[in-house]
Amino acid sequence: MTQSSVLALGVATVFTQQMQAVLALGRDPCHQLSEQIAQLIARFASTPVSPASTLDFETSLRQVLDECGRQVLQRVFNHIEPETPQDAPKHIERDRQDYCRKNHKSPTRGGIATLFGTIELQRCLYEPLQQARDDGQRSFAPLQLCLGIVANNATPALAERVGRLATTHTQQELLELLQREHHVHWSVPVLRQVSAALSGGIAGYLRQAQQHAVLGWLAQATQSRGRRRVVLAVGRDGIMLPIRAEEHYKEGGVATVSVYDRRGRRLGTVYLGEMPQAKQLSLGAELTALLQGVLAGHQGPLPRLLYLTDAGSLQTSYYQEVLCQMEDQRRPVQRLVWLWIIDYYHAAGYVSRLAGVLFSDEKTQQAWARRMRHLLRDQDRGVIRVLHSAAQYFGSRNWPKAQAKEYWEAYNYLLRHSKEMKYSEYRRAGLPIGSGVTEAGCKVVFTQRFKQSGMTWGIEGGEVILRLRLAVLSGVWDEVYREYLEHQPIVSLATSLAFSLPAGQQAA
Repeated sequence: MTQSSVLALGVATVFTQQMQAVLALGRDPCHQLSEQIAQLIARFASTPVSPASTLDFETSLRQVLDECGRQVLQRVFNHIEPETPQDAPKHIERDRQDYCRKNHKSPTRGGIATLFGTIELQRCLYEPLQQARDDGQRSFAPLQLCLGIVANNATPALAERVGRLATTHTQQELLELLQREHHVHWSVPVLRQVSAALSGGIAGYLRQAQQHAVLGWLAQATQSRGRRRVVLAVGRDGIMLPIRAEEHYKEGGVATVSVYDRRGRRLGTVYLGEMPQAKQLSLGAELTALLQGVLAGHQGPLPRLLYLTDAGSLQTSYYQEVLCQMEDQRRPVQRLVWLWIIDYYHAAGYVSRLAGVLFSDEKTQQAWARRMRHLLRDQDRGVIRVLHSAAQYFGSRNWPKAQAKEYWEAYNYLLRHSKEMKYSEYRRAGLPIGSGVTEAGCKVVFTQRFKQSGMTWGIEGGEVILRLRLAVLSGVWDEVYREYLEHQPIVSLATSLAFSLPAGQQAA
């Protein structure tokens, strides 16, 4: 047997011994708790079976199994690094900065929360050199970086669950749920730290994931059967939110991007949102970047581009200043053609306003408004027919100043936007005429989570929850969370297994 063969055999033997030791870390807690499990089974089997006894058995078994999982994680995680700190490298480099190892391991303050409960993690700490410490550089633990511990408090698996739950539960509800389901006892500040770290972590990957989702729907729509063109529909709307320390509600913004196939079926929608901000500049910029990315990445025929909103000032300026100026990347120097449709139900509200001025009798109001709404929706030049009918009634008498003002505001709105209200033509083309998707977006993005009884929000805290919620509602949470984890910074980690091997050898 050659010297190299002897060395390889020795390395394999050491590696096998170390691996057996690692596997024993998982077996030992299970063996230790097996007696408790046996007692639970015996107790359940020796008493009359009932719903109550079934509940007790299952709940108790879950607690024992959780404790087993907690112990396994604690033992395995603490075994990764060498037991003696002096066996770990004295110096390590991170971000071109040299760090020096301390001579003792330190526990994490408050422990690390996992799906099974809280564990204690003993890890090697590395501190920067004196000059770097003077510049505010802090010590760090390579083991925590490589494990992906979020905000120094949670494993990636528990943090993922926290991120999802934070989108639908209040702080107190989430704290109680973590305690009940995962045996984790957190304070409000810790919960906020983890939520903020998650929200900030996924921020850089959200648009890319939403773009990927829209492109997938466009590809699916292109392959669908039907006589209509594929539609890429954009919507924007605002919603008033309770902001802390503000006397009045402030307007947040919501945008939606949807894809409709050749049969007019909506395949999916991604949601964008912004806490109250002057002119909603961030929302507009994010929506524009998403649309440009989608149109640049789409390989099929150009879809029909639809902008479906009301005619508020922000919606109008975005159409005129951004969408109408957007260049067609497939045909240089030419601009894209966007069809702006005023939400039918918003327009119908102005018809009702006209009825309220023209008729004093409520039944007459309702009958005329109902007839005019049908004209508006179903007849060619419907809006002009409505205005003609209203003008006949209005011109038949003199009106008080307040009523005349109300009439002219509604009348001029319908007249000014009549070219965006060709609803019968849009319906024949199979286009949506109502901004229900965006209206629903305001409800699911903000109302259900941000406007519960007694709630007020800070801008920063609201943005944390909003970003998490947008990822979940857009159906891209798994993708953005995986991207966040895969881009977490890690460093070369000295493990107890690696240090058991001869210098220069790597475990295969």
